[in-house]
Amino acid sequence: MSDATWWWILAGAFVALEMVTGTFYLLMLATGLAAGALAAHAGLPLVGQIVAAAAVASVAVVAWHRRRQSRPVDAATSRDVHLDVGETVEVAEWRADGTASVRYRGAQWTAVLSPGHTPQPGLHRVAELVGNRLVLAPA
Repeated sequence: MSDATWWWILAGAFVALEMVTGTFYLLMLATGLAAGALAAHAGLPLVGQIVAAAAVASVAVVAWHRRRQSRPVDAATSRDVHLDVGETVEVAEWRADGTASVRYRGAQWTAVLSPGHTPQPGLHRVAELVGNRLVLAPA
């Protein structure tokens, strides 16, 4: 098999491994391996292929890392962290203390209304989770 074939096999393996683990950095490394394959197709010697793969993979990993660092994630409101954010619940009534008891995912939850909204019964959307309380906004 040619060098390019080996590079493509490795790139495919890294993509498959990324799909199993969910580590996006493996996809950046697979991009570098694809660059090595393209360098092999261009006729570069093995050293040139390795340099091309390492350079592209390094730049991709550093760029992805910087992109992730530039966008801090608020864990309480991120759907990536809490799958409940964005789901809807039905509020029958609000108590005088500003809380409600709602049935969600087969259990009773204490819910509070997000600031700036008036408490009214009806359909609400989970805006964030604070401890074991749902913070709701009208849907």
